[in-house]
Amino acid sequence: MNNLREVEVVVTGAGQAGLSSAYHLRRTGFEPDRDFVVLDHAPAPGGAWQFRWPSLTYGKVHGMHALPGMELTGADPARPSAEVVGEYFAAYETTFDLRVRRPVDVRAVREGEGGRLLVETDRGNWSARALINATGTWDRPFWPRYPGQETFRGRQLHTAQYAGPEEFAGKRVVVVGGGASGTQHLLELAPYAAATTWVTRRPPVFREGPFDEGAGRSAVALVEERVRQGLPPRSVVSVTGLPLNEAIRQGLQDGVLDRRPMFDRVTPDGVDWNDGRHVDADVILWATGFRAALDHLAPLRLREPGGGIRVEGTRALADPRVHLVGYGPSASTIGANRAGREAVRDIRLLLAGEPVAV
Repeated sequence: MNNLREVEVVVTGAGQAGLSSAYHLRRTGFEPDRDFVVLDHAPAPGGAWQFRWPSLTYGKVHGMHALPGMELTGADPARPSAEVVGEYFAAYETTFDLRVRRPVDVRAVREGEGGRLLVETDRGNWSARALINATGTWDRPFWPRYPGQETFRGRQLHTAQYAGPEEFAGKRVVVVGGGASGTQHLLELAPYAAATTWVTRRPPVFREGPFDEGAGRSAVALVEERVRQGLPPRSVVSVTGLPLNEAIRQGLQDGVLDRRPMFDRVTPDGVDWNDGRHVDADVILWATGFRAALDHLAPLRLREPGGGIRVEGTRALADPRVHLVGYGPSASTIGANRAGREAVRDIRLLLAGEPVAV
């Protein structure tokens, strides 16, 4: 368990970003177990998708992009996305013989000997010349802090703990968050709950019409600029707005998506605003997003004063051996596929001792 195993590249995480990276490593001549290894702490294939709530069916998923080299075809839109994507990822791992090792918890990545990286896990340690970090965000749900939060007598939960709308039957529910998860929760909860209240920090932006390639590039460029500055990335979705589909239109028409500004404090029986308004609540559902799961990289001291990691493409500027795939502009499913290819290209140049283009 404590023996040190050597490979050229360690890939941490086997979601969309990790599998894309492993595919491109395999395709360019790297052999699994000999040249690279994929370490995943999840119990089964599927990345974060396997933890999604059952009522999030495949037909409700926005923008699930196929992994490179293998399309996802014939999926029943009525099946839970966790099942559809889990089976697809499992088949992908088998088809390309990626030999993902799981469950493996990566505890720390630090400087090793001879210019190599030391990857410490609960199942032994690895020595690598390069690291592709594809650990995503699901393990770091973001809980904002508001005065009085600890006094609330009802239930508080995060999207990461959401199991479906039935458990909220007859409850007065406050949903916090203006992203895709918040709106999906509201639309599901409304027929079950006694009452719903939607609060967000900023007014939600609904996007009409097709989301073309130019708009996509512009959105990604905004996220890239934050990453270049060493700031924590915002999600691509946060800068594209919410698609104004039929479900959203109906929710707006029915008053379910009647947004209120963020409350100022939590009380034992609900939430208050400074203007004197109060809403009684049995449940507060925090659909407030996630942060990048990067604590294991702390020994490498990659973070900037702004709180993020400066990245050019996928390469950490503070350490060219480290590539972040699925971070910032590559956090979308199609972005992760492209980033996996770019990371492998740069790593091949690094291992060959050739200069990497800036």
